Amino acid sequence: MIKSLLRALLNIILYPFKLIFRFIIGFLKRLKFSIALKISASYLAIYVIIIMIVAAATSVGYLVYEFDKFNSEVIINDAEEIAETFPKFSQNIVSRVKSFEIYDDNLNEVYPLNSGKGYADSIIVVIEKLIYDREYIYSTNFYNDNVEYYLNISYDAQEMINNSVRISIMVMISGAIGLLIFLPIVSGISYKMIGPIKKMTDTTKTITVNNINTRLDIKGAQDELKELSQTFNEMMDRIEAGYKTQQQFVSDASHELRTPIAVIKGYVNMLDRWGKNDRAVLEESITAIKNETDNMQDLIEKLLFIARSDKGTLLYTKEDFKICSILNEIEKETKMIDTKHELYFKFYEDASLYADKKRIKQVLRILVDNAIKFTPPGGYIMVSGFIQDDYYVIKVEDTGIGIEKKDLEKIFERLYRAEQSRSKEIGGHGLGLSIAKIIVLGHKGKIKVKSSVGKGSEFSVMLPYL
Repeated sequence: MIKSLLRALLNIILYPFKLIFRFIIGFLKRLKFSIALKISASYLAIYVIIIMIVAAATSVGYLVYEFDKFNSEVIINDAEEIAETFPKFSQNIVSRVKSFEIYDDNLNEVYPLNSGKGYADSIIVVIEKLIYDREYIYSTNFYNDNVEYYLNISYDAQEMINNSVRISIMVMISGAIGLLIFLPIVSGISYKMIGPIKKMTDTTKTITVNNINTRLDIKGAQDELKELSQTFNEMMDRIEAGYKTQQQFVSDASHELRTPIAVIKGYVNMLDRWGKNDRAVLEESITAIKNETDNMQDLIEKLLFIARSDKGTLLYTKEDFKICSILNEIEKETKMIDTKHELYFKFYEDASLYADKKRIKQVLRILVDNAIKFTPPGGYIMVSGFIQDDYYVIKVEDTGIGIEKKDLEKIFERLYRAEQSRSKEIGGHGLGLSIAKIIVLGHKGKIKVKSSVGKGSEFSVMLPYL
């Protein structure tokens, strides 16, 4: 009970200090992170500096004006009277000025003797006397009996300096009063300027994979903030498109793997039930499992190829070689495996390439295999090679089913297959053209396609040659 009372009493005593500590911490955090506070503080500092400059300029201006007026109304008359009455001076002039000294043409003191003051005609000396002695010195010269003399007249400047200080203080007080009006206006403007940024920050904090379509509102933004918002929205459009493509890719890949796995599982179950004693079922199951395993291996290798390309770890083993050496291999292999189509190979020119020979052959194999798959028996397939400008062009033409116009822009996308190619007999994963494009672009080349439904397709690979 006593401990609880002591703890409560201690909390009450420390409460004000906790409040002060929290206020200081909050203020420091705002000072560190609040742009609006920094802008307001900057404007405040500029305002204070301007007020101080205005006060100093007004004060100095007043002094200059008063001294100029004093020179014309008083000092010039006093200097003339001293020159006219030299070397005897009236008591009137002696009492009117604080002091005066006269020097000969060698700047030796003539009046009064041994005053210890030297002739002062430097602005630095004048300013120093004003600051430290509150005394204004006027320097001039005059002639008496054809002899040149130099004159210093000193006046008490305390009153004029005091008036100057008063004016300076009045300007600062006016500035302080103006600050009471200026500060809330600047603070409001600063927070209004930062408002869109804060809104952008709050919006970006809510963006996740579940609402990746969220965008910044650019209605209230101006100038650079509007440009920043538009740039951010464009970036999010690209991220969303990439994310959706990735989702679709994962979904399609999963679907492609699901089918062979289901087939393998079905045959394994069949083996488990009847295949142990039935030789025909055993052989059928083994053949089917082997085919589906090969199919899965091919798909996984293609997916790994694309993944390495995305990661930037795909390497090419480049070497110098003649392109016709590959084209001749493609011709020989194609004529061996395809006897259902009319095949034409025409290589008009040869050229040296610096490229990955294996990958270039892979590209051509993909295009020729597609031409074979999508061309009905009896149709013709033509592969040609020639030099055009800075590229060696390889064309693969066929009289197959062709590609619809709406599919032309998508055929190089991963796992994309046009409606005409989705039949079970044709097969495929929709990765071949994606891989071909990656390889061609990796060799700084180009790949193009022309196609008409029912008339056939024409693929062109353009590779830079040596």
